[in-house]
Amino acid sequence: MKRKIKVFFNRGILSEICFAIVVLLIFVAIFAPLLAPCDPNVNDLRNVVKGVSSEHLLGTDYLGRDVMSRILYGARISLYTSILAGALSAVLGVLLGLAAGYFGGVLNQVIMRLTDAILAIPALIFTLVLASALGGGVLSIVISIGVSLVPTYIRMVNGQVLSIKESDYVTAGKLIGLKNVKILLRHLLPNCFPSLIVLFTMNLGQGIMLEATMSYLGVGIAPPTATWGAMVSDGYSFLTTAPLLSILPGVCIILVVVAFNVVGDGLRDALDPRLRGKL
Repeated sequence: MKRKIKVFFNRGILSEICFAIVVLLIFVAIFAPLLAPCDPNVNDLRNVVKGVSSEHLLGTDYLGRDVMSRILYGARISLYTSILAGALSAVLGVLLGLAAGYFGGVLNQVIMRLTDAILAIPALIFTLVLASALGGGVLSIVISIGVSLVPTYIRMVNGQVLSIKESDYVTAGKLIGLKNVKILLRHLLPNCFPSLIVLFTMNLGQGIMLEATMSYLGVGIAPPTATWGAMVSDGYSFLTTAPLLSILPGVCIILVVVAFNVVGDGLRDALDPRLRGKL
């Protein structure tokens, strides 16, 4: 374990900074009610689009709401939706990938062809259509993002299972009468864990990007709930007079997405030395 941690942090200052950003995001998401100076949804029409002040450290938006409070609460929404969507996609993808790779035959063909069909559709378009069909809201966002990410897990797990299911220890398990479920859970699934951890971490960043994009386009979480994508959209009309209304949440999205991808890349190197990447 110590060696894996050392490998991760030996990748340079960029990995350390990105890891710190991820830790900061988690901290802010958990303690947003304590860190936020104001209620993020309270309007103050007497202080509309005000700049930085002692009362509002990052100014106010077009309804007089505190920008700093909304960014802090937006971090909570982004992390919450991406984790739930990631968990949903991981569970479904692992189950389908294990079944397709282990049993093969018609089941493998059906699952993999459906996977290819979903992958052929851009993830953003797929999530937008599915979220619109489900009617919007947190639950529909989680489901739509989760379903769009399922094929990545299916392909990864299927490939892992196909490469090890003919191993001697798997064959021995079959010969002594182990049930298929035990072989899948005891021998095949553990071999997928390192890759699953890496993929889950990277998909968190993609989930945050998809949620922000849908909120920007008005298909995501309904107002007045604070989300980074909606904040970028709301501030678009004030780019010339108050550019920070869009720039600040936009920078948050970029930093978090890049941080998750770099951390995922570092985890890949630490957990599987055969896949050492360079950034």
